[in-house]
Amino acid sequence: MKEFKHFINGQFVPSSISKTFENRCPVDDHVIGLVHEAGKADVDAAVKSAKSAMHGPWGKFTQAQRIQLLNKVADRINERFDEFLEAECLDTGKPQKIASHIDIPRGAANFKAFSETVANHPTESFRMDTPDGKGALNYGHRSPKGVIAVISPWNLPLLLMTWKVGPALACGNTVVVKPSEETPATATLLGEVMNECGVPPGVYNVVHGFGPNSAGAYLTEHNDVDAITFTGETRTGETIMRAASVGLRNISMECGGKNPGIVFADCDMDKAIEGTLRSAFVNCGQVCLGTERVYVERPIFEEFVARLKAGAEQLVMGRPEDPNVDFGPLVSHSHKEKVLSYYQLAVEEGATVVTGGGVPDMGEDLKNGAWVQPTIWTGLDENARVIKEEIFGPCCHIRPFDSEQEVIDFANDTPYGLCAAVWTENSSRATRVAEQMHVGLVWVNSWFLRDLRTAFGGAKESGIGREGGVHGLEFYTELKNICVKL
Repeated sequence: MKEFKHFINGQFVPSSISKTFENRCPVDDHVIGLVHEAGKADVDAAVKSAKSAMHGPWGKFTQAQRIQLLNKVADRINERFDEFLEAECLDTGKPQKIASHIDIPRGAANFKAFSETVANHPTESFRMDTPDGKGALNYGHRSPKGVIAVISPWNLPLLLMTWKVGPALACGNTVVVKPSEETPATATLLGEVMNECGVPPGVYNVVHGFGPNSAGAYLTEHNDVDAITFTGETRTGETIMRAASVGLRNISMECGGKNPGIVFADCDMDKAIEGTLRSAFVNCGQVCLGTERVYVERPIFEEFVARLKAGAEQLVMGRPEDPNVDFGPLVSHSHKEKVLSYYQLAVEEGATVVTGGGVPDMGEDLKNGAWVQPTIWTGLDENARVIKEEIFGPCCHIRPFDSEQEVIDFANDTPYGLCAAVWTENSSRATRVAEQMHVGLVWVNSWFLRDLRTAFGGAKESGIGREGGVHGLEFYTELKNICVKL
């Protein structure tokens, strides 16, 4: 039986409270292995290890040495590509052909991309006059914040974990990672890579467990954690924010979303269909940036619904290793129950089920997996719960609209504000509408196209702060001003 132990101070260690839980594959529900749950003592050891490493060899590394080492980590992930791919797909059930193009290569690339950002970003300087006429020079200096708690999600486990760990380490911090209890494998495997590449003990640590009364709570409440970065649902983000308020520790959070897609009649229909199919159904809809609300201008509404239905029904479900498969299961049976409850709720609220709405017949071999059908609805009012609440499954509701202002009002009528997609060939309209979206990110005629140098984060209940590029530096470093009297 495979075991996923904590990685603390460069060593794999068992649970101090002798507790484990099963890690199951959502494809067919077989047991992958046992995960060791952290107690307070485990988390304390990890945080102390990370704090101590700040004062050890890691704290004396030059920027060039850090960059060289993190580039080596990226290369080693790619050298062990097949192991990371297998681990990620066992945990999540996602098709290998998707994970091999997105999750693993981009997870590795995060180490190089953010190292380069740190190396090439200047700080400000100002020459000022003084009464004695000799002047003074002010210049900015960035130093690492210290121990960063990284709470990462289960939908893109490696990619979204290294999206935080990469810049944190590039800036000279140390980290304690608490991966989702659903997806422990790649965060654990990365510990092996850190040791192979010569990353000093204590720089990268991993503790496993749950949220309340477990690893997540113990980590975010720990006094020696200097900052917390989190990706996950808004309710958990609120809990973490309360914990971070003790000691006034900095936070960066990307939380839930109920993202709109706006399709105007002058769009390129092929582009809009292809993009919306991906944004609604890729990764079985388990993408924080996914589109669950689609608004289509009335003249093309019927055609759009018919074509999106046809596209959804062509998705191929099956085992991750099958090269023809492009649609996997949900991450767990508990999440399957949640998504199916919304499928039922949609019907109760009066939705017309265009396609899907239930559980597919996967045959005897896969019948125990967490499978649901890709689902499209029409006919719901904007006040329906299915329109207001994040589902995080392979589903979307499509509604017609008649005017630009009407659809802007529809799109913004949500407590969330993560992202939006706008489909139109009219550049003036695209700019006008994008600027009125109450979100952190707007795509025009594309989706999931990410330049790591740009700001990423949500508005309203979708998060606090921005990461990516120089914006990550603002979170992962302390900027001090040094004033030199001449």
